[in-house]
Amino acid sequence: MTDAHQDPTPEQLEREGDVAADFIEGLLDIADIDGDLELDVRQGRAYVSVESEDESLKRLADPDTVQALQEITRLAVQRETGEFSRLILDVGGSRDARRAELEKLVDAAEAKLDEGASQASLPAMSSYERKLVHDIVSDRGLVSESYGERNDRHTVIRRA
Repeated sequence: MTDAHQDPTPEQLEREGDVAADFIEGLLDIADIDGDLELDVRQGRAYVSVESEDESLKRLADPDTVQALQEITRLAVQRETGEFSRLILDVGGSRDARRAELEKLVDAAEAKLDEGASQASLPAMSSYERKLVHDIVSDRGLVSESYGERNDRHTVIRRA
C-alpha cells in the first residue's frame, strides 16, 4: 500500500480511473443503461464521468445516488488496487450542477457578509462539496473553515 502521506502518481490515478470505469460499465450493463465514460486526472484525483442520452441515466444523476455510486465504486477500486481511492464520479453532469448550486449558496453567504454579518454558515455537506466551497470562497478572496463532525460538518465563511 502507498504511504498515507504520499500523493498517488498520475499512473496510479489513471489505473484507479480504469478500474472504476470497468466497474461502472458493469453496473450500467446490469441496469441496461447506455453510457459513455470519460476518464480524467486532475487535482490529485481520478475523475470518471458518465454521459448518455438514455433517460434512465437521469435517474442515477440524483446527488444522493451519485454519492452512493461513488462510494461503492471507490470500494471496488480499493479492493482491486489495494489503495485508498478519492475518485470522483460524475453522472450526467450532476457535479457541474451541484457546483452551480454551491456557488449560489456562497453568493447568498457573501450577500450576508456585505450586509454586515461577521460570518455566514452553510448547511452540512459532503467532504467533496466542502472542498468545492473552499475553492469557490478562496477564488473570491474570502476565508472558509469547516466545523462539526460527520454528517453535521459544515462550512463557515468570513471576510479575509
